[in-house]
Amino acid sequence: MLLPFIVIIPLLGAIISATVRKNTYPLQVIISVTACLELIIAIIATANVLINKSYFFDPFFSVDAFSAIILLVTATVSFAASFYSIGYLKEEVKKDIIGFHRVKEYFVLLHLFLGSMFLAIITVSPIVMWVAVEATTLSTAFLISFYSKLSSMEAAWKYLIVNSIGLLLGFLGTIVFLSPVLNLTEDKFVNWFTLNTHVSLLSPDLTKIAFIFILIGYGTKAGLAPMHTWLPDAHSKAPPPISALLSGALLNIAMMAILRFKIVTDAAVGNYFSQNLLIFFGVISIAIPAFIIIVQKNYKRLFAYSSIEHMGIMAIGFGFGGIGTFGALLHMIYHSLTKSVLFFSAGNIFLKYSSTRIANVKGVLSSMPTTGIVLLIGFLAIIGMPPFGIFITEFYILSSGITKFPLVVGLILILLILIFVGFLKHIVDIAFSQKEESMNKDEANIFTIFPAIFLLVLFIFTSLYLPQPLKSLIDTAVTLLNK
Repeated sequence: MLLPFIVIIPLLGAIISATVRKNTYPLQVIISVTACLELIIAIIATANVLINKSYFFDPFFSVDAFSAIILLVTATVSFAASFYSIGYLKEEVKKDIIGFHRVKEYFVLLHLFLGSMFLAIITVSPIVMWVAVEATTLSTAFLISFYSKLSSMEAAWKYLIVNSIGLLLGFLGTIVFLSPVLNLTEDKFVNWFTLNTHVSLLSPDLTKIAFIFILIGYGTKAGLAPMHTWLPDAHSKAPPPISALLSGALLNIAMMAILRFKIVTDAAVGNYFSQNLLIFFGVISIAIPAFIIIVQKNYKRLFAYSSIEHMGIMAIGFGFGGIGTFGALLHMIYHSLTKSVLFFSAGNIFLKYSSTRIANVKGVLSSMPTTGIVLLIGFLAIIGMPPFGIFITEFYILSSGITKFPLVVGLILILLILIFVGFLKHIVDIAFSQKEESMNKDEANIFTIFPAIFLLVLFIFTSLYLPQPLKSLIDTAVTLLNK
Protein backbone atom coordinates (compact mmCIF):
# COMPACT_ATOMS: atom_id res chain seq x y z
CA MET A 1 0.00 0.00 0.00
CA LEU A 2 2.99 2.31 0.45
CA LEU A 3 4.24 2.56 -3.15
CA PRO A 4 1.49 4.81 -4.62
CA PHE A 5 2.24 7.45 -1.98
CA ILE A 6 5.49 8.31 -3.75
CA VAL A 7 3.22 9.82 -6.44
CA ILE A 8 0.46 11.04 -4.10
CA ILE A 9 2.82 12.95 -1.77
CA PRO A 10 4.28 15.34 -4.39
CA LEU A 11 0.81 15.92 -5.84
CA LEU A 12 -0.46 16.84 -2.38
CA GLY A 13 2.64 19.00 -1.98
CA ALA A 14 1.73 20.88 -5.16
CA ILE A 15 -1.86 21.43 -4.02
CA ILE A 16 -0.87 22.62 -0.55
CA SER A 17 1.91 24.84 -1.92
CA ALA A 18 -0.59 26.49 -4.28
CA THR A 19 -2.64 27.62 -1.26
CA VAL A 20 0.29 29.30 0.54
CA ARG A 21 0.09 33.07 0.85
CA LYS A 22 2.79 35.74 1.29
CA ASN A 23 5.44 33.69 3.13
CA THR A 24 8.02 31.39 1.50
CA TYR A 25 8.77 29.49 4.73
CA PRO A 26 5.78 27.11 4.43
CA LEU A 27 6.86 26.34 0.86
CA GLN A 28 10.31 25.40 2.14
CA VAL A 29 8.84 23.18 4.87
CA ILE A 30 6.54 21.42 2.39
CA ILE A 31 9.30 20.64 -0.10
CA SER A 32 11.61 19.47 2.72
CA VAL A 33 9.01 17.11 4.19
CA THR A 34 7.90 15.70 0.83
CA ALA A 35 11.52 15.17 -0.31
CA CYS A 36 12.29 13.21 2.87
CA LEU A 37 9.12 11.10 2.58
CA GLU A 38 9.79 10.32 -1.09
CA LEU A 39 13.32 9.17 -0.29
CA ILE A 40 12.08 7.01 2.60
CA ILE A 41 9.45 5.33 0.40
CA ALA A 42 12.04 4.73 -2.34
CA ILE A 43 14.39 3.10 0.18
CA ILE A 44 11.59 0.90 1.58
CA ALA A 45 10.50 -0.12 -1.94
CA THR A 46 14.08 -0.98 -2.87
CA ALA A 47 14.50 -3.02 0.32
CA ASN A 48 11.33 -4.94 -0.54
CA VAL A 49 12.70 -5.71 -3.99
CA LEU A 50 15.90 -7.05 -2.44
CA ILE A 51 13.95 -9.21 0.02
CA ASN A 52 11.01 -10.32 -2.11
CA LYS A 53 12.43 -9.79 -5.64
CA SER A 54 9.44 -7.57 -6.48
CA TYR A 55 7.19 -5.05 -4.78
CA PHE A 56 3.64 -4.99 -6.08
CA PHE A 57 0.56 -2.88 -5.64
CA ASP A 58 -1.43 -4.84 -8.17
CA PRO A 59 -2.70 -4.14 -10.79
CA PHE A 60 -1.36 -0.61 -11.31
CA PHE A 61 2.07 -0.23 -9.70
CA SER A 62 5.15 -2.39 -9.50
CA VAL A 63 8.86 -2.09 -8.84
CA ASP A 64 11.41 -4.66 -9.97
CA ALA A 65 15.19 -4.56 -9.60
CA PHE A 66 15.64 -2.36 -12.67
CA SER A 67 12.99 0.23 -11.80
CA ALA A 68 14.11 0.15 -8.14
CA ILE A 69 17.52 1.46 -9.23
CA ILE A 70 15.89 4.28 -11.22
CA LEU A 71 13.49 5.01 -8.34
CA LEU A 72 16.23 5.19 -5.72
CA VAL A 73 18.47 7.38 -7.89
CA THR A 74 15.58 9.72 -8.75
CA ALA A 75 14.51 10.03 -5.10
CA THR A 76 18.11 10.69 -3.99
CA VAL A 77 18.76 13.36 -6.61
CA SER A 78 15.34 14.97 -6.01
CA PHE A 79 16.02 14.99 -2.25
CA ALA A 80 19.25 16.92 -2.81
CA ALA A 81 17.72 19.18 -5.49
CA SER A 82 14.75 20.05 -3.24
CA PHE A 83 17.00 21.27 -0.43
CA TYR A 84 19.30 23.02 -2.89
CA SER A 85 16.25 24.80 -4.31
CA ILE A 86 15.54 26.29 -0.88
CA GLY A 87 19.00 27.83 -0.64
CA TYR A 88 19.22 28.90 -4.26
CA LEU A 89 15.84 30.64 -4.38
CA LYS A 90 16.55 32.27 -1.02
CA GLU A 91 19.59 33.97 -2.55
CA GLU A 92 17.65 35.05 -5.63
CA VAL A 93 14.89 36.55 -3.47
CA LYS A 94 17.56 38.38 -1.44
CA LYS A 95 18.93 39.87 -4.69
CA ASP A 96 15.40 40.85 -5.85
CA ILE A 97 15.72 38.66 -8.92
CA ILE A 98 12.42 36.92 -8.10
CA GLY A 99 9.56 37.47 -5.65
CA PHE A 100 7.19 35.33 -3.60
CA HIS A 101 4.84 34.44 -6.47
CA ARG A 102 7.70 33.13 -8.57
CA VAL A 103 8.99 31.07 -5.65
CA LYS A 104 5.53 29.57 -5.14
CA GLU A 105 5.21 28.83 -8.86
CA TYR A 106 8.61 27.11 -8.79
CA PHE A 107 7.75 24.79 -5.91
CA VAL A 108 4.31 23.89 -7.29
CA LEU A 109 5.87 22.95 -10.63
CA LEU A 110 8.71 21.11 -8.91
CA HIS A 111 6.23 18.92 -7.00
CA LEU A 112 4.37 18.15 -10.23
CA PHE A 113 7.63 17.35 -12.00
CA LEU A 114 8.69 14.93 -9.28
CA GLY A 115 5.26 13.28 -9.12
CA SER A 116 5.29 12.73 -12.88
CA MET A 117 8.74 11.14 -12.79
CA PHE A 118 7.81 8.79 -9.95
CA LEU A 119 4.62 7.77 -11.76
CA ALA A 120 6.59 6.95 -14.92
CA ILE A 121 8.89 4.70 -12.89
CA ILE A 122 6.36 2.69 -10.88
CA THR A 123 3.48 2.27 -13.34
CA VAL A 124 3.02 -1.16 -14.92
CA SER A 125 1.35 0.33 -18.00
CA PRO A 126 3.35 1.48 -21.06
CA ILE A 127 0.55 3.96 -21.86
CA VAL A 128 0.54 5.49 -18.37
CA MET A 129 4.33 5.68 -18.52
CA TRP A 130 4.08 7.64 -21.76
CA VAL A 131 1.50 10.00 -20.22
CA ALA A 132 3.72 10.53 -17.18
CA VAL A 133 6.81 11.28 -19.31
CA GLU A 134 4.76 13.73 -21.36
CA ALA A 135 3.60 15.34 -18.09
CA THR A 136 7.25 15.95 -17.16
CA THR A 137 7.59 17.88 -20.42
CA LEU A 138 4.71 20.20 -19.55
CA SER A 139 5.84 20.93 -15.99
CA THR A 140 9.50 21.45 -16.85
CA ALA A 141 8.74 23.69 -19.84
CA PHE A 142 7.49 26.33 -17.40
CA LEU A 143 10.53 25.81 -15.18
CA ILE A 144 12.90 26.27 -18.12
CA SER A 145 11.18 29.59 -18.93
CA PHE A 146 11.14 30.46 -15.22
CA TYR A 147 12.98 33.80 -15.60
CA SER A 148 10.82 34.93 -18.55
CA LYS A 149 13.85 36.09 -20.54
CA LEU A 150 13.69 35.87 -24.31
CA SER A 151 16.41 33.21 -24.43
CA SER A 152 14.65 31.19 -21.70
CA MET A 153 11.32 31.37 -23.52
CA GLU A 154 12.97 30.27 -26.74
CA ALA A 155 14.65 27.32 -24.96
CA ALA A 156 11.33 26.32 -23.36
CA TRP A 157 9.45 26.36 -26.67
CA LYS A 158 12.23 24.40 -28.34
CA TYR A 159 12.14 21.89 -25.50
CA LEU A 160 8.36 21.60 -25.67
CA ILE A 161 8.13 21.20 -29.45
CA VAL A 162 11.09 18.84 -29.95
CA ASN A 163 10.16 16.60 -27.03
CA SER A 164 6.46 16.54 -27.88
CA ILE A 165 7.21 15.49 -31.45
CA GLY A 166 9.67 12.89 -30.18
CA LEU A 167 7.20 11.50 -27.65
CA LEU A 168 4.52 11.42 -30.32
CA LEU A 169 6.75 9.01 -32.24
CA GLY A 170 7.26 7.10 -29.01
CA PHE A 171 3.49 6.86 -28.57
CA LEU A 172 3.13 5.53 -32.11
CA GLY A 173 5.73 2.87 -31.36
CA THR A 174 3.92 1.99 -28.13
CA ILE A 175 0.62 1.51 -29.97
CA VAL A 176 2.30 -0.77 -32.54
CA PHE A 177 3.73 -2.87 -29.70
CA LEU A 178 0.43 -3.08 -27.83
CA SER A 179 -2.11 -3.51 -30.64
CA PRO A 180 -1.51 -7.27 -31.32
CA VAL A 181 -1.85 -8.01 -27.62
CA LEU A 182 -4.99 -5.90 -27.31
CA ASN A 183 -6.60 -7.55 -30.33
CA LEU A 184 -5.87 -11.13 -29.32
CA THR A 185 -6.00 -11.09 -25.51
CA GLU A 186 -8.90 -8.63 -25.04
CA ASP A 187 -6.96 -7.23 -22.11
CA LYS A 188 -7.76 -3.52 -22.06
CA PHE A 189 -5.05 -2.74 -19.49
CA VAL A 190 -1.91 -4.16 -21.05
CA ASN A 191 1.02 -4.04 -18.67
CA TRP A 192 4.67 -5.00 -19.09
CA PHE A 193 4.03 -8.51 -17.78
CA THR A 194 1.22 -9.10 -20.31
CA LEU A 195 3.32 -7.73 -23.15
CA ASN A 196 6.30 -9.93 -22.29
CA THR A 197 4.06 -12.99 -21.83
CA HIS A 198 2.43 -12.60 -25.27
CA VAL A 199 5.57 -11.58 -27.18
CA SER A 200 4.94 -14.45 -29.62
CA LEU A 201 1.96 -12.47 -30.96
CA LEU A 202 4.23 -9.70 -32.23
CA SER A 203 5.21 -9.52 -35.88
CA PRO A 204 9.04 -9.37 -36.15
CA ASP A 205 8.95 -6.75 -38.92
CA LEU A 206 6.44 -4.54 -37.13
CA THR A 207 8.38 -4.95 -33.89
CA LYS A 208 11.51 -3.61 -35.56
CA ILE A 209 9.64 -0.58 -36.89
CA ALA A 210 7.99 -0.01 -33.51
CA PHE A 211 11.33 -0.14 -31.67
CA ILE A 212 12.83 2.42 -34.07
CA PHE A 213 9.95 4.76 -33.18
CA ILE A 214 10.50 4.05 -29.49
CA LEU A 215 14.23 4.66 -29.70
CA ILE A 216 13.84 7.93 -31.61
CA GLY A 217 10.88 9.06 -29.48
CA TYR A 218 12.16 8.31 -26.00
CA GLY A 219 15.72 8.85 -27.24
CA THR A 220 14.76 12.47 -27.81
CA LYS A 221 13.82 12.73 -24.14
CA ALA A 222 16.97 10.83 -23.13
CA GLY A 223 19.15 13.34 -24.99
CA LEU A 224 20.61 10.88 -27.49
CA ALA A 225 22.08 12.52 -30.58
CA PRO A 226 21.03 13.63 -33.11
CA MET A 227 17.69 14.18 -31.26
CA HIS A 228 19.53 16.10 -28.51
CA THR A 229 19.10 19.62 -29.88
CA TRP A 230 16.77 20.78 -27.07
CA LEU A 231 19.03 19.66 -24.23
CA PRO A 232 21.91 22.22 -24.15
CA ASP A 233 19.47 25.16 -24.39
CA ALA A 234 17.07 23.78 -21.78
CA HIS A 235 19.73 22.78 -19.27
CA SER A 236 21.57 26.08 -19.61
CA LYS A 237 18.45 28.23 -19.08
CA ALA A 238 16.66 26.28 -16.33
CA PRO A 239 17.39 27.02 -12.66
CA PRO A 240 20.38 24.86 -11.57
CA PRO A 241 18.40 22.41 -9.39
CA ILE A 242 16.07 21.75 -12.33
CA SER A 243 19.09 21.22 -14.59
CA ALA A 244 20.34 18.68 -12.05
CA LEU A 245 17.00 16.86 -12.12
CA LEU A 246 16.83 16.93 -15.91
CA SER A 247 20.30 15.39 -16.22
CA GLY A 248 20.38 13.27 -13.09
CA ALA A 249 16.85 11.86 -13.13
CA LEU A 250 14.70 12.52 -16.19
CA LEU A 251 17.20 11.26 -18.77
CA ASN A 252 17.40 7.96 -16.88
CA ILE A 253 13.64 7.53 -16.97
CA ALA A 254 13.59 8.00 -20.74
CA MET A 255 16.38 5.43 -21.06
CA MET A 256 14.37 3.09 -18.81
CA ALA A 257 11.45 3.31 -21.25
CA ILE A 258 13.72 2.38 -24.17
CA LEU A 259 15.12 -0.60 -22.28
CA ARG A 260 11.66 -1.86 -21.28
CA PHE A 261 10.77 -2.07 -24.97
CA LYS A 262 14.24 -3.46 -25.78
CA ILE A 263 13.43 -6.52 -23.62
CA VAL A 264 10.28 -7.14 -25.68
CA THR A 265 12.08 -6.48 -28.98
CA ASP A 266 14.92 -8.86 -28.14
CA ALA A 267 12.43 -11.59 -27.27
CA ALA A 268 10.61 -11.07 -30.59
CA VAL A 269 13.48 -10.61 -33.08
CA GLY A 270 16.73 -11.33 -31.22
CA ASN A 271 19.12 -8.87 -29.58
CA TYR A 272 21.19 -8.02 -32.67
CA PHE A 273 18.68 -5.43 -33.90
CA SER A 274 18.43 -3.31 -30.74
CA GLN A 275 22.14 -3.84 -30.09
CA ASN A 276 23.24 -2.25 -33.36
CA LEU A 277 20.82 0.66 -33.00
CA LEU A 278 21.92 1.48 -29.43
CA ILE A 279 25.59 1.33 -30.39
CA PHE A 280 25.00 3.56 -33.43
CA PHE A 281 23.13 6.27 -31.50
CA GLY A 282 25.55 5.90 -28.58
CA VAL A 283 28.61 6.63 -30.72
CA ILE A 284 26.96 9.69 -32.28
CA SER A 285 26.01 10.91 -28.80
CA ILE A 286 29.66 10.81 -27.76
CA ALA A 287 31.07 12.19 -31.03
CA ILE A 288 28.99 15.39 -31.19
CA PRO A 289 29.79 16.58 -27.62
CA ALA A 290 33.46 15.66 -28.11
CA PHE A 291 33.89 18.44 -30.69
CA ILE A 292 31.49 20.97 -29.14
CA ILE A 293 32.91 20.73 -25.60
CA ILE A 294 36.31 21.91 -26.85
CA VAL A 295 34.93 25.25 -28.07
CA GLN A 296 32.19 25.70 -25.45
CA LYS A 297 31.90 29.15 -23.85
CA ASN A 298 29.11 28.51 -21.30
CA TYR A 299 29.77 26.25 -18.31
CA LYS A 300 26.14 25.13 -17.93
CA ARG A 301 26.04 24.14 -21.60
CA LEU A 302 29.38 22.40 -21.02
CA PHE A 303 27.75 20.19 -18.37
CA ALA A 304 24.71 19.68 -20.61
CA TYR A 305 26.84 18.36 -23.48
CA SER A 306 28.58 16.13 -20.96
CA SER A 307 25.16 14.63 -20.15
CA ILE A 308 24.63 13.79 -23.82
CA GLU A 309 28.04 12.11 -23.88
CA HIS A 310 27.26 9.98 -20.83
CA MET A 311 23.85 8.94 -22.14
CA GLY A 312 25.73 7.78 -25.23
CA ILE A 313 28.12 5.76 -23.07
CA MET A 314 25.15 4.12 -21.32
CA ALA A 315 23.47 3.34 -24.65
CA ILE A 316 26.66 1.65 -25.86
CA GLY A 317 26.92 -0.35 -22.64
CA PHE A 318 23.34 -1.58 -22.96
CA GLY A 319 24.03 -2.33 -26.61
CA PHE A 320 27.18 -4.37 -25.90
CA GLY A 321 25.32 -6.37 -23.22
CA GLY A 322 26.86 -8.73 -20.69
CA ILE A 323 29.21 -6.94 -18.29
CA GLY A 324 28.51 -3.83 -20.38
CA THR A 325 24.94 -3.81 -19.04
CA PHE A 326 26.25 -4.00 -15.47
CA GLY A 327 28.64 -1.14 -16.26
CA ALA A 328 25.89 0.93 -17.88
CA LEU A 329 23.54 0.57 -14.89
CA LEU A 330 26.29 1.48 -12.44
CA HIS A 331 27.35 4.31 -14.77
CA MET A 332 23.78 5.62 -14.64
CA ILE A 333 23.98 5.85 -10.84
CA TYR A 334 27.40 7.50 -10.83
CA HIS A 335 26.50 9.96 -13.58
CA SER A 336 23.32 11.07 -11.81
CA LEU A 337 25.18 11.79 -8.59
CA THR A 338 28.15 13.51 -10.22
CA LYS A 339 26.25 15.58 -12.77
CA SER A 340 23.91 16.87 -10.05
CA VAL A 341 26.98 17.94 -8.06
CA LEU A 342 28.31 19.83 -11.09
CA PHE A 343 25.01 21.64 -11.70
CA PHE A 344 24.78 22.60 -8.02
CA SER A 345 28.32 23.96 -8.30
CA ALA A 346 27.27 25.84 -11.44
CA GLY A 347 24.38 27.39 -9.49
CA ASN A 348 26.74 28.56 -6.74
CA ILE A 349 29.09 30.05 -9.30
CA PHE A 350 26.23 31.89 -10.99
CA LEU A 351 25.07 33.33 -7.66
CA LYS A 352 28.57 34.65 -7.11
CA TYR A 353 29.51 35.83 -10.61
CA SER A 354 26.07 36.52 -12.19
CA SER A 355 27.25 34.97 -15.45
CA THR A 356 27.31 31.56 -17.10
CA ARG A 357 30.11 32.54 -19.49
CA ILE A 358 33.38 30.77 -18.76
CA ALA A 359 35.34 33.91 -19.68
CA ASN A 360 33.59 35.89 -16.92
CA VAL A 361 34.36 33.39 -14.15
CA LYS A 362 37.81 33.64 -12.60
CA GLY A 363 39.44 32.09 -9.56
CA VAL A 364 36.54 30.01 -8.20
CA LEU A 365 38.94 28.01 -6.03
CA SER A 366 40.10 31.24 -4.34
CA SER A 367 36.78 33.06 -4.05
CA MET A 368 34.60 30.00 -3.27
CA PRO A 369 36.88 27.35 -1.71
CA THR A 370 34.18 24.77 -0.90
CA THR A 371 32.42 25.08 -4.25
CA GLY A 372 35.79 25.11 -6.02
CA ILE A 373 36.90 21.86 -4.38
CA VAL A 374 33.52 20.22 -5.06
CA LEU A 375 33.71 21.38 -8.70
CA LEU A 376 37.22 19.95 -9.15
CA ILE A 377 36.31 16.58 -7.63
CA GLY A 378 33.13 16.52 -9.72
CA PHE A 379 35.17 17.22 -12.84
CA LEU A 380 37.69 14.47 -12.09
CA ALA A 381 34.81 12.09 -11.43
CA ILE A 382 32.77 12.90 -14.54
CA ILE A 383 35.70 12.47 -16.94
CA GLY A 384 36.44 9.05 -15.46
CA MET A 385 39.68 9.57 -13.59
CA PRO A 386 40.68 6.66 -11.33
CA PRO A 387 39.84 5.74 -8.60
CA PHE A 388 36.40 7.25 -9.19
CA GLY A 389 33.54 4.95 -10.18
CA ILE A 390 33.03 6.26 -13.72
CA PHE A 391 36.53 5.01 -14.61
CA ILE A 392 35.45 1.51 -13.55
CA THR A 393 32.12 1.61 -15.39
CA GLU A 394 33.70 2.87 -18.60
CA PHE A 395 36.27 0.08 -18.30
CA TYR A 396 33.46 -2.48 -17.93
CA ILE A 397 31.58 -1.07 -20.91
CA LEU A 398 34.55 -0.85 -23.26
CA SER A 399 35.95 -4.24 -22.26
CA SER A 400 32.57 -5.84 -22.99
CA GLY A 401 32.76 -4.70 -26.61
CA ILE A 402 36.47 -5.00 -27.37
CA THR A 403 36.17 -8.47 -28.92
CA LYS A 404 33.12 -7.99 -31.16
CA PHE A 405 33.41 -4.23 -31.82
CA PRO A 406 37.13 -3.29 -31.63
CA LEU A 407 36.83 -0.36 -34.06
CA VAL A 408 33.90 1.11 -32.11
CA VAL A 409 35.84 0.83 -28.85
CA GLY A 410 38.89 2.46 -30.42
CA LEU A 411 36.80 5.34 -31.74
CA ILE A 412 35.17 5.84 -28.33
CA LEU A 413 38.58 6.01 -26.64
CA ILE A 414 39.72 8.73 -29.06
CA LEU A 415 36.52 10.71 -28.48
CA LEU A 416 36.86 10.40 -24.69
CA ILE A 417 40.40 11.80 -24.92
CA LEU A 418 39.08 14.81 -26.86
CA ILE A 419 36.40 15.35 -24.23
CA PHE A 420 38.98 15.16 -21.46
CA VAL A 421 41.20 17.77 -23.12
CA GLY A 422 38.32 20.18 -23.78
CA PHE A 423 36.79 19.74 -20.31
CA LEU A 424 40.17 20.15 -18.59
CA LYS A 425 40.88 23.43 -20.35
CA HIS A 426 37.59 24.97 -19.25
CA ILE A 427 37.74 23.76 -15.64
CA VAL A 428 41.32 25.05 -15.25
CA ASP A 429 40.19 28.47 -16.52
CA ILE A 430 37.26 28.53 -14.09
CA ALA A 431 39.04 27.22 -11.01
CA PHE A 432 42.65 28.40 -11.17
CA SER A 433 42.68 31.72 -13.03
CA GLN A 434 43.36 34.87 -11.02
CA LYS A 435 40.25 36.16 -9.26
CA GLU A 436 39.29 39.81 -9.26
CA GLU A 437 40.64 41.71 -6.23
CA SER A 438 37.17 43.03 -5.39
CA MET A 439 35.75 39.49 -5.14
CA ASN A 440 35.07 38.39 -1.55
CA LYS A 441 35.77 34.87 -0.33
CA ASP A 442 32.40 33.39 0.66
CA GLU A 443 29.66 30.87 -0.17
CA ALA A 444 25.94 31.50 -0.51
CA ASN A 445 24.40 29.47 2.36
CA ILE A 446 24.37 26.00 3.88
CA PHE A 447 21.52 24.83 1.62
CA THR A 448 23.61 25.50 -1.49
CA ILE A 449 26.59 23.59 -0.07
CA PHE A 450 25.15 20.61 1.81
CA PRO A 451 23.27 18.95 -1.12
CA ALA A 452 26.38 18.92 -3.33
CA ILE A 453 28.57 17.51 -0.53
CA PHE A 454 25.89 14.93 0.31
CA LEU A 455 25.81 13.59 -3.26
CA LEU A 456 29.58 13.79 -3.62
CA VAL A 457 30.12 11.74 -0.44
CA LEU A 458 27.62 9.15 -1.71
CA PHE A 459 29.45 8.98 -5.03
CA ILE A 460 32.92 8.64 -3.48
CA PHE A 461 31.72 6.00 -1.02
CA THR A 462 30.07 3.86 -3.71
CA SER A 463 33.11 4.34 -5.96
CA LEU A 464 35.48 2.95 -3.36
CA TYR A 465 33.09 0.36 -1.93
CA LEU A 466 30.02 -0.94 -3.74
CA PRO A 467 27.57 -2.12 -1.05
CA GLN A 468 26.49 -5.72 -1.49
CA PRO A 469 22.73 -4.88 -1.56
CA LEU A 470 23.31 -2.40 -4.39
CA LYS A 471 25.47 -4.91 -6.29
CA SER A 472 22.80 -7.57 -5.83
CA LEU A 473 20.15 -5.16 -7.14
CA ILE A 474 22.24 -4.36 -10.21
CA ASP A 475 23.00 -8.05 -10.85
CA THR A 476 19.27 -8.85 -10.77
CA ALA A 477 18.54 -5.94 -13.11
CA VAL A 478 21.26 -7.15 -15.52
CA THR A 479 19.62 -10.59 -15.61
CA LEU A 480 16.28 -8.93 -16.39
CA LEU A 481 17.71 -6.77 -19.18
CA ASN A 482 19.84 -9.50 -20.76
CA LYS A 483 17.31 -12.33 -20.74
